Amino acid sequence: MKKLSLLALAAASAGLAGCVSLLPKSEPVQLYRLSPPAAAAQAGGAPEAARIDVALAPTEFPRAAAGDRILTFTGPEAAYIADARWVAPAQILFVEALDGAFSNQARNVRLQAGRGEHGAPLILDLDVREFAARYDNGANAAPTIVLSMDAKLVRFPDRKLIGERTIRVEQRANENRVRAIVPAYQAAMDQALGELVGWTDATATAGAAAAQR
Repeated sequence: MKKLSLLALAAASAGLAGCVSLLPKSEPVQLYRLSPPAAAAQAGGAPEAARIDVALAPTEFPRAAAGDRILTFTGPEAAYIADARWVAPAQILFVEALDGAFSNQARNVRLQAGRGEHGAPLILDLDVREFAARYDNGANAAPTIVLSMDAKLVRFPDRKLIGERTIRVEQRANENRVRAIVPAYQAAMDQALGELVGWTDATATAGAAAAQR
């Protein structure tokens, strides 16, 4: 009886293994990255020792867009693009690109990580309000990438507001395919970060000049 039970169990296991092998294999998920903006073609800028240190506060990011899935909206309905992911959480990719943008493009400031670290006299507070693809012309049309963020430059340690600005960029994809949507994300981020670096440079420089009067 025991021998029959073992044979039956072996047959069942073999049959189950056969069933698993017959299931269709899932398509691999495609991974996409976002890169820092390229260095700006500009001359001059302050020497490294004379640059104004700006500490980056923890960047706020929409919860639905912060992970590795690519967020879309069709009217009020939110969804994620199937079989596509960012290579890392979008919030991390954004902060890495932000750091690279300042390294490549800033003329008078030097971005530091962490609130108040390294004795930085200024703190950059960022609140990313939207980071998504919007299908405003229907689900089959090419979407528009929307990147919106609020920036504040605060003097430390008295926390005096030096300046604030809202940056909003909209970039339409060339077609409704991931291979076109990701470059539109990149273009929107490049433009938004370029505007942020330029504004921070100008605002920090003006604030430093005013403090010396």
